[in-house]
Amino acid sequence: MKIVVLDGYTLNPGDLSWAALQALGEVALHNRTPPGEVAARCVDAEIVITNKALLPREIITALPQLKFISVTATGYNIVDAVAAKERGVPVSNVPLYGTRAVAQFTMALLLELCHHVGAHADSVRAGDWVKSADWCYARTPLLELDGLTFGVVGWGRIGQATAEIARALGMRIIAASRTPKPPKDGVEFVDMDTLFRRADVVSLHCPLTPETKGLVNAARLELMKPSAFLLNTSRGPLLDEAAVAEALNSGRIAGAGLDVLSAEPPKPENPLLAAKNCLVTPHQAWAAKAARARLMDTTVANVKAFLAGTPQNVVNG
Repeated sequence: MKIVVLDGYTLNPGDLSWAALQALGEVALHNRTPPGEVAARCVDAEIVITNKALLPREIITALPQLKFISVTATGYNIVDAVAAKERGVPVSNVPLYGTRAVAQFTMALLLELCHHVGAHADSVRAGDWVKSADWCYARTPLLELDGLTFGVVGWGRIGQATAEIARALGMRIIAASRTPKPPKDGVEFVDMDTLFRRADVVSLHCPLTPETKGLVNAARLELMKPSAFLLNTSRGPLLDEAAVAEALNSGRIAGAGLDVLSAEPPKPENPLLAAKNCLVTPHQAWAAKAARARLMDTTVANVKAFLAGTPQNVVNG
């Protein structure tokens, strides 16, 4: 069985093992694959494993040996799943691997906005505390979260896990979901505009769909409190980035913590890279080693299940 891994570096930069996958067939490992080389590298492949390397219809239909596609992620929009189904090729993803890692990272962004721990540590390292006339100081306001309102957009596994942490910090939880949800103790379900209007923190945990693209636009930003924070560890295009940058720079909102952008790596002219009180991290919320190990294990399990004739986690069945 010929297995091709198109872009394995982000999953395994060297601290995990490919041995379990290599035991299943002849594996060609590529850290990265430029778009123009995808078809050539997959020409004899029976199984293709991809994370962000695109598999559009024209490539899928040009691969005569292709029998199975495994996506090393939860989102699978990089694969034309319809074209694969037409070819009788199942596409599997990894639905559960990073819930706790992403929830933890989301709260890390929020706590950094509240306390600017990194900036204060840099200040101490630069000698500011040594020269201080007082026994303590703060370069920025320090915010306590207890009693504030945490708004969750998207009540899936990650949204719920993040809300659980926020509740442990004493925050009130409100949530908006595209599908009706039954009442839940400690959670108030509201419509989207009400959430943006009432929340002290808006945290995005919804998928990218035609309906959610540009969800955070100028009109929604106008609803937010000037003291509110915006968090996004979901998908970059949920934001109208120019509108968010303008809201930050004008003081319309107080700050943002973003792990995703509309283009990754971003263009240098992306306005959020220089926006006021905007923390941008390089799409790493998912990438804790424990989460990547689960991702690797489930990917191997997906391949094993396909080889056994009982494919699992199929998204185009």
